[in-house]
Amino acid sequence: MKHPLRTLTLGTASAALAALFLCSPAAAQGTSKQIYLVSHGSESDPFWIEWNRGVKAACEKVRARCNVSFNANNVAGQKEAINAAIAGKADAIVTTSAEPKLWNTEVAAAKKAGIPVIFFNSDDPASGRYAYVGANLQEAGVIWARYLVDNKLVKAGDSVFLPVEAAGATYQILETRGIASVFDPLGIKHQVLEVGSDPASLIARMTEYLTAHRDVKAIIGLGDLVTAHARTALKNVGAKPGQIPVVGWGNTRETADAVVAGYVQAGLWQFPYDQGYLPVIMADNLAKPQGKGYDVVTLAVYDKSTVQDILKGMAGAKK
Repeated sequence: MKHPLRTLTLGTASAALAALFLCSPAAAQGTSKQIYLVSHGSESDPFWIEWNRGVKAACEKVRARCNVSFNANNVAGQKEAINAAIAGKADAIVTTSAEPKLWNTEVAAAKKAGIPVIFFNSDDPASGRYAYVGANLQEAGVIWARYLVDNKLVKAGDSVFLPVEAAGATYQILETRGIASVFDPLGIKHQVLEVGSDPASLIARMTEYLTAHRDVKAIIGLGDLVTAHARTALKNVGAKPGQIPVVGWGNTRETADAVVAGYVQAGLWQFPYDQGYLPVIMADNLAKPQGKGYDVVTLAVYDKSTVQDILKGMAGAKK
């Protein structure tokens, strides 16, 4: 159920901010710069744990007070947090865009108040945001599709399964657009299925789809959770490693382990630490005369030959 929106005024901003945001331990005494980081993610998700580690490191480096909000895909909660940051006279706002035009009003209000907005993880260039740090989602779709085609894992007439946590979200739309640009001219079919974000439920739905569609030749996981649990769904239908090739996002330990085991052929790494670190550095630079906006793409593909580097990085993140 969606939570009702509350209109926040300057008079209520302080109380609202205390409830909405987690202040970073990096908030050093005597600092006046306030950076608000509003994520659509969940603080228990491995990707966002690593992202938050990057945020904390950057906040310590620039000695800024960073206020972090996790909203677990609650659009109403994210909107409330952004509006609270504007009302609280933030020095900069860093956020994600789950849908096109979702934050146009908020970005315009922030700019009117002299507050730059930096997007990360999922972009909406038309919103008027100042800069972006994260993956090019349409290019991600192209990379996955080309990997399957170039390695002769799919051909004309084949059917590819595209499970996703939330159909209609920006990431699904852009990734599918990239996939279609490669598959459609080659006559390769593809179907998107929304399976949700609850692990047990999404595994069940993926298993049901694979059971009912025995003609599936490959899987592209459009989100981290579906790719991470693809191995379990494949085992449920009796598929052996590599029998139904899988590519998709690779920001979780589960997916990296599945690459080692041969169930996933390639994963895309989004550099979650850098998606937390770099926007804070950008926000700090805006206060300097030479500060300017620019986009940074954080995207790299790995497979069985390079997965150990990813696993080492994940192990280091836990220390």
